[in-house]
Amino acid sequence: MVFDRMEKLELKKVRCQAKIAGTLVTVAGAMLMTLYKGPLMEMAWSRHAGAGAAEAPAAAAAAISSRDWFLGSMFVIVATLAWASLFILQTHTIKQYSAQLSLTTLICLVGTLQAVVVTFAMERRRPSVWAIGFDMNLLAAAYAGIVTSSIAYYVQGLVIQRTGPVFASAFSPLMMIIVAVMGSFILSEQIYLGGVVGAALIVVGLYSVLWGKHKETQEKQADTKLSLPTSKGAAAAAEAEEITGAGEDDGDGDDDAERSKNHRSSGGVRSSSDSNGHGASAV
Repeated sequence: MVFDRMEKLELKKVRCQAKIAGTLVTVAGAMLMTLYKGPLMEMAWSRHAGAGAAEAPAAAAAAISSRDWFLGSMFVIVATLAWASLFILQTHTIKQYSAQLSLTTLICLVGTLQAVVVTFAMERRRPSVWAIGFDMNLLAAAYAGIVTSSIAYYVQGLVIQRTGPVFASAFSPLMMIIVAVMGSFILSEQIYLGGVVGAALIVVGLYSVLWGKHKETQEKQADTKLSLPTSKGAAAAAEAEEITGAGEDDGDGDDDAERSKNHRSSGGVRSSSDSNGHGASAV
């Protein structure tokens, strides 16, 4: 957003420093949740999971090779860059095309076409992936299409239109916290100390970013209020000048009319005196 000139980087102001520090703290919290585990946090609702549920993710992680870790990390980075670019692209599009429902429909249509192409390319030997029954697969597809795509893109566009892309994208790290909490409740997944500390850092960083954005909004509103009386005063001064100019033009017109009237009267006096002189000479 800085490179796209949508955000001004003013390092001398506290609000800008707060946004930068909040962003760094949020990234640090997300990395801590991902890379560091630490001691196991015993939760009351996940004690019944047993040792088997705790050992299953560890066994799955051990089965993943280093090449898969590298490819997965690269794909996650590309997906994050693409997700960030969507905010910028959606912001520019909304300025010229404000129909939110139509824009959401177009986004979902293009996403569906891309998914179809990728599925044909990656699962061409498994036609069974296209079969959807009345089970969790249907529920997952419906939820992904209705909630996480249609409704999410529509609400995201409304937020971007009113507050900008920074405010809308600042809440993205909260997904990690929500996923961890819901996974612990629903799937009985274990929560480690690294996840708790990382979640706390994400909340602190998010608060710092939102505080800086709030101060920036207040400064913009104050500048707008200060510029309004100036514009009104300039308009009033221009109107006064127009009225004064019109009055001067009217005064000049009256002076010209009076001068022409006096000239005519003096001409009449001269003609009458000349006629009297000719009459006297004739007598």
